[in-house]
This record gives sequence, structure tokens and C-alpha cells, in this order.
Amino acid sequence: MAGGEDDAAALGGRDAGAGAAETGVAARAYLDENDGGAVAHDEIDLAAAHAEIARQQPLTVTREVGLRPRLGFAPACHGGIVGFCLHLREMTEESAALYVVPTPLGNLGDLTARAADVLRAVAWVAAEDTRHSAPLLKHVGATARLMPAHRHNENEAAARIVAHLQAGESVALVSDAGTPGISDPGARIVAAVRAAGCRIVPLPGPCAAVVALSAAGLADAHFLFYGFLPAKAGQRREALAELRAQSCALVFYEAPHRIRETVDDLAAVLGERTLVIARELTKLYESIHSGPLREAGAWLDGDANRQRGEFVLVVSGAGPAGGSGDGERALALLLEEGLPVKQAARIAAALSGESKNALYAAALRLREGAAPS
Repeated sequence: MAGGEDDAAALGGRDAGAGAAETGVAARAYLDENDGGAVAHDEIDLAAAHAEIARQQPLTVTREVGLRPRLGFAPACHGGIVGFCLHLREMTEESAALYVVPTPLGNLGDLTARAADVLRAVAWVAAEDTRHSAPLLKHVGATARLMPAHRHNENEAAARIVAHLQAGESVALVSDAGTPGISDPGARIVAAVRAAGCRIVPLPGPCAAVVALSAAGLADAHFLFYGFLPAKAGQRREALAELRAQSCALVFYEAPHRIRETVDDLAAVLGERTLVIARELTKLYESIHSGPLREAGAWLDGDANRQRGEFVLVVSGAGPAGGSGDGERALALLLEEGLPVKQAARIAAALSGESKNALYAAALRLREGAAPS
């Protein structure tokens, strides 16, 4: 978004420097008397008033609230009326655009203010499931028309979206939850819109993989997002075998009816690692469990509820050949604190992703070396 002199040029082409305070007082008086009519008839030099309006933050907030019922959505808090005008200009005067809009994973409070503004302003919303998205649009007060855009009709939906854009109508693309195109429909639509020469505006927002990674606490400096593994066991194990040597953390999505067998395959193919199971993120029954990969199956079996919901699995990366040494360093510190050998080995394995059995043997060697002769 432009700022300062750029705002002035974009809004009125006038000099915002000289007499800004004086004009700001006049503009504010005009707004106090009849803000709706003044804005509608462009009777105020908003470019000149920008500095004064931005300074008067309480006034700005008051006007934002007042403009919401008249104009369909409120301007950004810190941009005040100038921010609103730039947003309006983006949606009307410039060419129509496809807005890629992330939606909440579960908690409606995670919808950004910008995303809500876009949903209220566009003519169309292309949704993975129109029945799922309709309540969200109602929640934010959007009146856009819905069109289906799921994995079975993505090519046809792309053609319809391009036609609307070329006719000057902006479109918002949403999936059922999270960011479109990330293990959800949307990539083909974005590619088709770009090929047609139309504008694409991505919005930041919720993504389950990133939310899970932020709570994983793994030491890996990099991660590889894989998404959903193959549904068939043989193909799933082949895919995991190709990933086995990756030193970065591995991030997967999984459905509840496959979570148990997928965890078994992860343990069988990847060996001793740390696994973080993030379930029902941002929802009422959210849970995040971290522990040795080979013990994850038993943890899932410990409570039937642990196998319900939507899952993100984060697996620590493979250590370099011969081990990184992180496990033994953690082990030595734990033993110095007086932890029993077995417990120290288990914790060091969970922290480093190294073999618990190998660390147990190392712990015994360290204890024997420390024993008095």
C-alpha cells in the first residue's frame, strides 16, 4: 500500500504538504456535519486531510465504524479513510483480480480483517464447497454469489473465473479451511488465471502445516511439506522410502481413518525419529503430542479420541551419517542431573531424533566411565 506522498497522488493528485493541518480541520468539520454525503460526492480533499486524520486516531476509528453499514466494510484501522479509499480504488478502478483468500482452520477469529473486507467486496466467491462457505460469508456480511471450485471441476471453474475477471468482476478463491492450493483445490485455477493475463492477489492467513510447525519445537532448520501421503500402503511406503534421507523435518496431512496405519508406516520406514501429532488445530478439541515415533502407535491406541479429527504430522529429519552428536550431548546433561539411564535415553532420543537403543547403550558407557574404579 502506498504511503505519504503516494497516498496523496493516488487519491487526488494534490499537494498534501502545504496547508495540510488547515485542510484537515475543514475536512473533519465536513465529516462531522455529513460524512456519508461528503464521501459520496468527493467533496473533501482527503489527500490534504490525510496527515490530520491519521493523527486523530480516535476520530479515524469512529469514522471507520460509521462507514461500515454504508459502504459494506470498514477501512483498515491504521489507514483510516485514506486506507479505505486505496482499498476501494484497488477493487474498482484497477483491473479485476482473483483474490486467494485463506479461511480459518476452525476458529472464526482467525479470519483476517483484510480477508473479511475482500469477501464483502468481491462479486463472486469460488468455493471448494459452497455449502461449507455460505455460513462464513453470512458471518462476515458478504453478499457475493457463490460458485463451486473443487477438485472435480477445477478446469471448468477456472474458465468461469477467467470469464468473470475479463468482464471486470473480481473473484475470491476459498477452500473449506486454510489456504487454497496447499493440499486443496486452487493451483490449477491460479495457473489458468495467470495464463489469461489476469491479476492475482494472494492474502496471508491460516495454514495448518505452518501452525503445526510453530508448535512442534523441532531443532531442524528446514522443513519439507509433503501434504497427503498415498492412500495405498505399498505406495505410501515407497513415498516414505524416497524421503528417508531428508535431513529436514517432514510435514504430512492425514485423515482420521488412515492415521493409525500411516503412523505405523512412518515408524517402519523412517526408524527412530521424533513425531509431533497435531490434531484438530484451532478447534475445541485441539491436541499436540510429541514423542518418539516408534511409540506413537501405542499413544494413539491409548484413547479412541486421539484418532479422531484432522491431523498434521511433523517428523524430525534424518541425522547425518554417524549421528549428529546432539543425542549424546543431551544424554550427558540429563545423566549429570541424576536421571535414570532409561529415562535419560528416552528423553535424549525424543529431543534429537536419534535411536533410543543406541543412546541407552551410550548412557551405560557414560555411567560406567563415571563410576569410581
